[in-house]
Amino acid sequence: MTVIFGPGELVRARGREWVVLPGSGEEILNLRPIAGNEKDIQVVSRSLEIDGVASASFQLPDPERVGPQDEALLLRDAFQMSLRRGAGPFRSAGRISFDPRSYQLVPLMMGLKLDVVRLLIADDVGIGKTIEAGLIARELYDRGEIESFSVLCPPHLVKQWVDQLRDKFNFPAVAVTPSSAARLERELPMNDSIFRAYPFTVVSLDYVKSDVRRDHYAEYCPELSIVDEAHTCVSSEDSHQRYRLVDRIAAKADRHVLLLTATPHSGDDMAYGKLLGLLDPDFRGLVGDAGRWSSELREKLAERYVQRRRVDIEAWSEAGVFPKHEVSVPDATYRLAGDHETFLELALDYCTTVVEKAGTDERKQRLAFWGTLALMRCIGSSPAAALHALKTRSANLGDDPDISAVLDQVDADAEVNDLTPSLIDDPDLAALISLAEGLVGQPGKDPKVASLIKRLKPLIAEGFKPIIFCRYIATAKWVGAALAKEFKSHRVEVVTGELPGDDRKAIVDDMVSDQLRVLVATDCLSEGIDLQELFDAVVHYDLSWNPTRHQQRNGRVDRFGQLSAVVRSLLVYGENNPVDGAVLEVILRKAEKIQKATGVPVPLPDDDRKVTEAVMKALLLRRRAVREGRGRQLTLNFDDVAAVKDMEQKWLDAAAREKANLTIFAQRSLKPEDVHPEWERTKGILGHPEDVETFVRRGLAKLNVPVVRFDGGLRLDSRKLPSEVADRMETATAGPIQLLTRGGTRDHLHRAHPLVSALADLLIERSLDAFGLDDPSTLPRAGAWTTSAVSRLTTVLLLRIRHQIASPSERGLLLAEETEALAFEGASNFPNLVGSQASALLDAPATQETSLVAKQREVRTALARLDRWQSAVEERALRRSETLVDDHRRIRQAVKGKGRIDVTPVLPVDIIGLFVLMPELD
Repeated sequence: MTVIFGPGELVRARGREWVVLPGSGEEILNLRPIAGNEKDIQVVSRSLEIDGVASASFQLPDPERVGPQDEALLLRDAFQMSLRRGAGPFRSAGRISFDPRSYQLVPLMMGLKLDVVRLLIADDVGIGKTIEAGLIARELYDRGEIESFSVLCPPHLVKQWVDQLRDKFNFPAVAVTPSSAARLERELPMNDSIFRAYPFTVVSLDYVKSDVRRDHYAEYCPELSIVDEAHTCVSSEDSHQRYRLVDRIAAKADRHVLLLTATPHSGDDMAYGKLLGLLDPDFRGLVGDAGRWSSELREKLAERYVQRRRVDIEAWSEAGVFPKHEVSVPDATYRLAGDHETFLELALDYCTTVVEKAGTDERKQRLAFWGTLALMRCIGSSPAAALHALKTRSANLGDDPDISAVLDQVDADAEVNDLTPSLIDDPDLAALISLAEGLVGQPGKDPKVASLIKRLKPLIAEGFKPIIFCRYIATAKWVGAALAKEFKSHRVEVVTGELPGDDRKAIVDDMVSDQLRVLVATDCLSEGIDLQELFDAVVHYDLSWNPTRHQQRNGRVDRFGQLSAVVRSLLVYGENNPVDGAVLEVILRKAEKIQKATGVPVPLPDDDRKVTEAVMKALLLRRRAVREGRGRQLTLNFDDVAAVKDMEQKWLDAAAREKANLTIFAQRSLKPEDVHPEWERTKGILGHPEDVETFVRRGLAKLNVPVVRFDGGLRLDSRKLPSEVADRMETATAGPIQLLTRGGTRDHLHRAHPLVSALADLLIERSLDAFGLDDPSTLPRAGAWTTSAVSRLTTVLLLRIRHQIASPSERGLLLAEETEALAFEGASNFPNLVGSQASALLDAPATQETSLVAKQREVRTALARLDRWQSAVEERALRRSETLVDDHRRIRQAVKGKGRIDVTPVLPVDIIGLFVLMPELD
């Protein structure tokens, strides 16, 4: 009869011991080396193994190999750091590569209280919606409740999601885009689907929204769908295709759905109702004043809706979560004078004349208006952008203008257009072109650049690392050249939409080694690439005509993971530029006022195009009045412009609704005292951040690798690492390695960091290698020393317990692992201390030196008592299994049985270390 091996059991095959993993069957076994990690997994067919597969047992410590206290601590920590399938309240904690803040666990805990996880996560920009969604996906997967998931997102966010899932959550997700889908499909068997072959996908919305692909995706849609920028699926002009897709996904009642957006309500009640309806059809008709909804519906929605501002997070009292955002005062203003002022005046006159000449012809009016608007934007941006627009314009054959190059439309589906616009031909442009050529030939006389440099000098002197955002490619290059000339000791890079997405990220990433750095970029970087680990100041060189764009720019550095305690932002604009004045008065200042009143940014109403047109027409009418001697150009008061008044009222109405919704749906059912203890229990099993740093320092010292400690982390030379460590690391290493102990994720020293994993695996492997006796880095698994921490001779057993978890998962039995400690006084059969208290005995300082012979004698005596202690060891394993059940059920409070699990310890328990503590002699 064939013996069937279950998850967690030990077997011997191919001359070594293995741990059986979930997914194994009678014939096919998934095996992990007893001293290896998930990357070392092998799939074995029992019938093909020449020497077969047999049961195995964990070797007891060797009494001849005894070591000092520091090696015992290193062994204990190595086994703890090696845990990936950790026990505890959160099963996923061992596989994430960062330390989440407690507030980021709230959506996870809310979701786990639902039988089907349906959440609208509408936290403010920078709080961490990606992290919150990733935690839910990782936890559901590690609990065996899902086998696969997809992220649906705008095209420009695909790479960011793929990187985040890989780097932070250990998910090897693949990107599904128009360019990658064909290649992925070619690698599949006929009639197979990408969404069935690849369990983790990040899908571009522009790829999957067509009818054919939508139906295909809906047919093979995984158990969990994460929809980023979910508001665009219900509110944008062409959202009907995206809405049909997401609505079809949500129509399956047992499918988990996470909707992510920082702007759930953009002023459109019907769109808001459609968004809520994706959570539950009962919410579909909820529009208007939420205070009038039935209490039952409000409570039901509150269980599925989390929306928090920065001020809400402050109640969690977690130091250093977000930086302090300081707005530089005063703004970086400048005045146009001489040729620059003449150029602006001539351009305004030209624009006024062009609009007048258009007459009543609708097409001519449209071309004239948007052409003049584009010209004014470029002139306000830089002489280089103005010249490029003028020359491109004069060569154009008369096509309709590209409004995306004029307005700052925040379209989640579209790549930012940072090209200067191309418009109709006009011979009257010759004078403007000549003036622009003259200005470009005198870059040192640009008053806007001079104002920027004047304000950058003290900012950089304070240690800030700025990113300067420009509207157009030509302007970014113009500014970059000026800054490179001025700040010769700094690395100045320019990143624009001319570069492919991967190249943009590569340039940014390569700046990490330059302590003195300045980045100039267009808005191609205002979304999609997090910059908080490299930069801590934002300069708005060109004012955006949409306040959401300013929030996105600031949000690149003012967000979770920022390493600096303070971030700065600075506005640059012309005091005598009427276009800048209009944007400030009509849009940006009003946005600031509304955000201060509500605590959250409220998007500009969707009729921004109408407002822009009205404002520019008012400016040009005022310009004509100035020319005719009937007014002053700098008299900027738009209160009498009907479109502006209408927009402001809509904006205020949207702000009032947002404030009411925040009051109703701000997450308050879970408080810090509900979340903190659960996360602390998890960290107690897997290790706290300070434990990781201690382990790395001790481990590298054992391998004779020099480590430099500095304020905030550790630094070492990767070339000094043993080849066994370097080869185990997932990423190529060359030169210095920086490990940060606080904030950030790029170089964050965390238990899942490749170096930590490789170091733990190597030390464990050598400790279990019976042939590595002569290697000085081999850790003995036994020891004895004298300490004042005990009054009687005490034996501490270090255990590794594996648990089999039976749940409704289709994957069958799951596996959880943890380390544990028991302390026995004298010859007692029952432990006097367990868990962290027993483990803490090993930390107490050793006091008196003991001979090797005495140490070996005490270890042999303790090993002889193991049979008597076996029942206590097994009883402790049973109690730990019961605790795991309680943790699981307490967190996963579902109502239809998904929270039910049974946990059984795999016996016998591994005794990974045995250490005898002897009391001091009187």
